[in-house]
Amino acid sequence: MLRITDLSVSYGDHVAVTGLSLDAPDGKVLCVLGPSGSGKSTVLRAVAGLEPPRAGTIELDGTRLDGLRPDQRDVGLMFQEHALFPHRSVDENVAFGPRMRGLGRATVRRRVEEALALVDMSATARRPVTELSGGERQRVALARSIAPRPKLLMLDEPLGSLDRTLQTRLLEDLPHVFRELGTTVVYVTHDQHEALALADRVAVMRDGRLEQVDEPAALWRAPRTTFVADFLGLTYLTALPVRDGVASGPWGPLPVPGTPDGEHDVVLLPGAVRATDPQRPRRPGELAVPAYVADRRFAGDHVRLVATPDAGPRLSVAVRSEVVPAPGDRCELALDPRAVRVLEDDGAADGPLALTLTSPSRPSSSEHPAQEPS
Repeated sequence: MLRITDLSVSYGDHVAVTGLSLDAPDGKVLCVLGPSGSGKSTVLRAVAGLEPPRAGTIELDGTRLDGLRPDQRDVGLMFQEHALFPHRSVDENVAFGPRMRGLGRATVRRRVEEALALVDMSATARRPVTELSGGERQRVALARSIAPRPKLLMLDEPLGSLDRTLQTRLLEDLPHVFRELGTTVVYVTHDQHEALALADRVAVMRDGRLEQVDEPAALWRAPRTTFVADFLGLTYLTALPVRDGVASGPWGPLPVPGTPDGEHDVVLLPGAVRATDPQRPRRPGELAVPAYVADRRFAGDHVRLVATPDAGPRLSVAVRSEVVPAPGDRCELALDPRAVRVLEDDGAADGPLALTLTSPSRPSSSEHPAQEPS
């Protein structure tokens, strides 16, 4: 559906995106994930026709978008800044897109009602948007982007101003809505949880380039670089010596088959480390990690311990036991040595990194050991 080839965008002397090639399949949700300043919003603006590319091409459903006005591209874009019409009511804002498409009055009304119901704003349909809170305005902007049912729907941080309850509800509802509409979606966010919950594929950006594109589970279980691992909040161990397929870690040997001898960075997969107790002692093959508890935080269905081992980096561990050690207590953690992966070199690429979404590879079920949620 969407094909971007060798895209580069600059703001004066600042290069925001360089050499980016990316395909988004028809009817799927692609989340573009990255920190502020990584270029993810610039990609959306270029596709929408709001930023002229310095180089590269953009195609939508086989049609080159170069030279087309924004209103000719059949693209819906929800801005971070909302960009609502201040002199119009909520329903008039949402109706604007369908009316511009020349739809009949009954169809426009139905589209408005469906979109407002989705974002829980039906009761405010006749209110002026100037009377709405920031979060309410963001919901109206989301409804307005959905109502025209464009061929490509692009959302730029759409949940950023919403409270946690509504975020959770929309994260549950949006995949169903996207499937019902059959619309290809490009969803930009800096929130890893949003991306992993919504996406069919996730594209991680850094400094205007792509770092990795993968299915959410594969990204979570096999980050390629220390940047991706760190951005996802995973723990990695740097410069471990590897010999004969075994890395010498701070807590014992870690098998890394197929890895050449030398120094390599290693990431601990989610669930690699757990807290032990009398009911769940260390299992055969697990490595003991003696530590003391630096902090503990209640997180609803579990308690999260921040533990400082006698050797190695701090670790964050989910504990579901009734007996939870307090800050300052000694504890023993258990590390599954199978739950580690070697990271690729994290140096800057010499040339543009081109990754495609059209032929995803799926890791076999035997590739990763079964782990508890982290």
